Amino acid sequence: MQSQWFVIHTFSGHEQKVKESIEKRIKTEEMEEFIQQVLIPTEKVAEVKKGKRTTTVRKFFPGYLLVNMLLLDDKGQLMDKPWYFIRDTPGIIGFIGGERPVPLRKDEVDSLLAQIQERGDKVKPKVNYEVGESVKITEGPFLNCSGVIEEIDPDRGKLKVSVQIFGRNTPVEVEYSQVERG
Repeated sequence: MQSQWFVIHTFSGHEQKVKESIEKRIKTEEMEEFIQQVLIPTEKVAEVKKGKRTTTVRKFFPGYLLVNMLLLDDKGQLMDKPWYFIRDTPGIIGFIGGERPVPLRKDEVDSLLAQIQERGDKVKPKVNYEVGESVKITEGPFLNCSGVIEEIDPDRGKLKVSVQIFGRNTPVEVEYSQVERG
């Protein structure tokens, strides 16, 4: 028998509590052979609020956990012990798939784990802007200039803003944190 990844639906905002509860109960209820890993896919997101740059952790899938576990036997039938262990954990609504949980496909798991690895410690800017939107530059050499967003580069956290300098539109590159909605 090989472990598979399953998606578990939890009460929104209780993901961490449920994860900790499962991990604590694995040892006390001797479930190590059935449950290998509990995962909450997250990424770090940076945003500017009231002029201060803050970094928060955002969940990829709020209200859901991923669990690598043995739930199905060789014949594809549910095994009672791990099924009830998960179902009886406080804060869990149920498995995705209901009474017949469906494991994630290998390609889905590989893609998800690659995303988690890639986003690891990188801080991703929280994009609140759109091309064509008017913004006001709040710091730097173009302080208090207004302009229109021409391009957004989320990987670098930069915006290309067209501002009027000496009567001509000039593209200026600024960071997300250097602008606010105009």
